[in-house]
Amino acid sequence: MAVKNRSILLISDFTVSGLAPFLRREIPVEVAPFDQVASVLLDPSQAAWREEPNLALVWTRPDGVVRSFGRLLRGEDVSLDQLLEETEQFIEQLTMAADRVEHLFVASWTVPPYVRGLGLLSLDPERGHAHHLLRMNLRLMELARENPKVSILDSGRWLAHAGVAGCNPKLWHMGKIAFGPAVMAQAGADVVGAICAIEGRTRKVVVVDLDDTLWGGIVGDEGWEKLRLGGHSPIGEGFAAFQSELKALQRRGVLLAIVSKNTEEVALEAIDRHPEMVLQRDDFVAWRINWSDKAQNIRDLAEELNLGLDSFVFIDDHPAERARVRAALPAVFVPDWPDDKLLYAQALTELTCFDPATLTAEDRARSEMYRAEQQRNKVQDSAQTVEAYLESLQLRVTAERLNASNLSRAVQLLNKTNQMNLATRRMTEAQFDAIHTDRCPVFVFRVADRFGEYGLTGLASITVNGNTATVTDFVVSCRVMGRGVEEAMLHVITQFAGRVGANKVEATYLPTDRNAPIKAFCDKNLGTPSSSADDHTSYSWSTAGPTWLAQHIQLDWDLAQ
Repeated sequence: MAVKNRSILLISDFTVSGLAPFLRREIPVEVAPFDQVASVLLDPSQAAWREEPNLALVWTRPDGVVRSFGRLLRGEDVSLDQLLEETEQFIEQLTMAADRVEHLFVASWTVPPYVRGLGLLSLDPERGHAHHLLRMNLRLMELARENPKVSILDSGRWLAHAGVAGCNPKLWHMGKIAFGPAVMAQAGADVVGAICAIEGRTRKVVVVDLDDTLWGGIVGDEGWEKLRLGGHSPIGEGFAAFQSELKALQRRGVLLAIVSKNTEEVALEAIDRHPEMVLQRDDFVAWRINWSDKAQNIRDLAEELNLGLDSFVFIDDHPAERARVRAALPAVFVPDWPDDKLLYAQALTELTCFDPATLTAEDRARSEMYRAEQQRNKVQDSAQTVEAYLESLQLRVTAERLNASNLSRAVQLLNKTNQMNLATRRMTEAQFDAIHTDRCPVFVFRVADRFGEYGLTGLASITVNGNTATVTDFVVSCRVMGRGVEEAMLHVITQFAGRVGANKVEATYLPTDRNAPIKAFCDKNLGTPSSSADDHTSYSWSTAGPTWLAQHIQLDWDLAQ
């Protein structure tokens, strides 16, 4: 999927144009003048900034911008304090550049793999170049922690993947080319993955086949006892390693599901009884194990999980099944898959589509949240009325102001939610945090019920101007749609507006191809629009008007804090 409404400026002290082809398929690229790093970072009037890029990547050689490090590599005596002082000067330049873009990516510093330095003493704390470079990179990482607009990319992995051929001194002398195409390919993949991450476009679900994908063999023919999984065979170890990597993804919030052509009871018996299974039945939030078309099964899973197909990744060992899903469901990402079973774990870990921008408590608990949702669905199926079902949930909504502890999750919700999103604004953490002031507060809403926590599932931003309060953002997770949470949020907004002296509240719906549900909600709850056009619909209501708090919701809020 192409990166929309984005452009990126590449700033480097070597010939970085070789990276551009790996990025242009996804995002427009501008390349700053060669070896003008300091002037480009410091001077906003430079020609490189005229196109007003949204993003920038700074990729430099440590000896190119920290001159003392070059002296260290040449055998001169250089103290760590001097190196860190020059590092701080470079960080000041990066900070100034970060103010001009939505996000600044900085490649960590590396040296060519053929540079041995002092060999045995390369990691010596007093004079080892490798030790000192680690300390310099650590300071770059601290910058990223201090400034949410800055992210550090691990260029060491790019070089390690390319091997010795990644750096060729002949190319440097001939064209100031520091890194070869293999390094550029890895860098390009990571940069695109990073952009998708900060935009909230990471994939959320891995759908896996079973036979010869999750384990070796055909369970329906051979029985679960003879499957190749774990043990001391290379093939069995390879499948166990693949399952371990899937488990690692699940621990950071990626949902696991199964689509397999099999007899369900036979396949589930294998999952439950095989002693070498790393993944258990509870690790999967849903499955379709039958003899139906896999593309249709994935559609059914998307509907069950209430997620778009662009959230899905499909992994299958069979080329024909992969081709079928690619053709039928182009929004689903279907990676090429190796024939060699021993490479499955590596193939999974090399995917960039799961790269997170942040990792929150809600992410880690996502599988448990979906299992709780399945319990709710069972109760809903048995309930006589919708009202009885909602009453049985014992919903609790807690409202609080935006703060450092909930900022990351709030921005995730803002960037990932499409259906119940009034303005569909996409922002970085720094941008969203900056709009939160006393006259423009941002409120977040946490939801729980008797089955467990939904987590932070709603947010609203309000601008108070005289006697009018304007709702800019009104965002609700699809996981709590239709349960009265939206009405509770309206209640909080309206009550708060009245407390600060406003007698009227306004909201404007900006349509997209995916947020029709919030338009329907506004029409139902806010009455006749005050104005309407193709590109917006505006609503207005009085703070003395009706309360929207549903009877079945327990609300906890004190926004004066």
